[in-house]
Amino acid sequence: MFPSLSHDTSPDTTVLASYGWDDSWSALAGPLAAPGAVPGRVARVDRGRVDVLTGTGRVRADSRPHALAVGDWVLLDGTSVAAVLPRRTTLARAATSGRSEAQVLAANVDTVLVTVPAESAARAGRVERLVALAWESGATPVVVVTKTDRCPDVAAVLEDLALSAPGVEVVAVSVVTGDGVDDVAAAARGTTVLVGPSGAGKSTLANALLGDDVLAVGEVRAVDGKGRHTTVHRELIPLPTGGVLVDTPGLRAVGLRDAAEGIDRAFADVVDLADGCRFTDCAHESEPGCAVRAAVEGGELPERRREAYRKLQREDEWAAARTDARLAAERRGRWKRITRDQRAAYRARGR
Repeated sequence: MFPSLSHDTSPDTTVLASYGWDDSWSALAGPLAAPGAVPGRVARVDRGRVDVLTGTGRVRADSRPHALAVGDWVLLDGTSVAAVLPRRTTLARAATSGRSEAQVLAANVDTVLVTVPAESAARAGRVERLVALAWESGATPVVVVTKTDRCPDVAAVLEDLALSAPGVEVVAVSVVTGDGVDDVAAAARGTTVLVGPSGAGKSTLANALLGDDVLAVGEVRAVDGKGRHTTVHRELIPLPTGGVLVDTPGLRAVGLRDAAEGIDRAFADVVDLADGCRFTDCAHESEPGCAVRAAVEGGELPERRREAYRKLQREDEWAAARTDARLAAERRGRWKRITRDQRAAYRARGR
C-alpha cells in the first residue's frame, strides 16, 4: 500500500494533491493497488509510452495494453502501467479518421477554456460547437476571447458571444497588455484544458498562466489569420497557482458524437423555448405551434441560433447512425472471418 492511499501528510501526498489527487481517487485506487504500486497522472502520451507525474518525480512508462489520455490517473508497477482509474470526465470529439470510437482529447477535466480570437469572423459557430463538446464531457466551459488588443470593439464581441453561449462565463484577455490574464487564471479551476483553433493564442495564454515561456508559440499568417500548430501534442503542466493545465494542438475540425445533452446545454435558450412547442417532437421548421420559430419571427431568438442548433442536432444524429452502421459492419466482418476460419479447419481435418 503506498502513502497516497492513506490519509497521511507525506510529501508524496502533497505533490499528488497539486496534480488533482484527493480522497475519492484514493478510494478508487485502493482495490486496484498491488504491493509497491505508485499512483501518478498521465502528463503526455506517445505511442505505447506515457510520461507520468508521481509524488517523487516524472516517470517514463510503458502504457500497453491500456488506451490512455492526458489527465488519466494510473497505478505504476515500476515503469509499467498496472492499472487505470475510472475517469470522472472525458473530453472527446468524433474521430476525424472515420473510426467508430471517439478521439479523447483529455481525461478528468474540470474546466474547458474555449479560446477564440476576438477578430475571428467565425467565432460564434466555433464557440457553440466547443461549448457543446465541453458540456457533454462533464466539465464546465469558459469562453476566453483572446487578442482583444487587436479588436476595435471588444464590447460588441463579448455581447455576441454571450448570446452564443448562454449561462457560460465569457472572459476577455490580451496577453500583450496583460488585461484579463488574472480573470482567466481565476476561471482556470482544477484541471483546465485549452481548446480552440490554431492561431487563437492558446500557447501564448498558457505561458502567461504558467508565468514562463514553457510552450512554443508561433506567428499567425497575415494572409488568412491562421496559425501554425506550435503545440503538436497534448501535455499536462502544473500551474503555479494550483491545479494543472492541458494545452492542446489547434482543432481544425470538431465533430460531435453522442453529444445530445451537451448540445441541449449549449443551446439552453432554444431548448427552453421548445418546451412551448405544440408537438414534443417538433423539428422547429414548418410545424404549427412552433414556439422556437415564433421567437425567431418575433425577434426574441436570432435565426442563426435556431439554424445552428438544428445543424448540430443533425450532425450528432448522423454520427450516431454512421457509428451504428460501422459497428454492425464490423460485427458482420468478424463473423465472416470466424466462419471462414472454421471452414478452413474442417477442410484441413478431412484431408
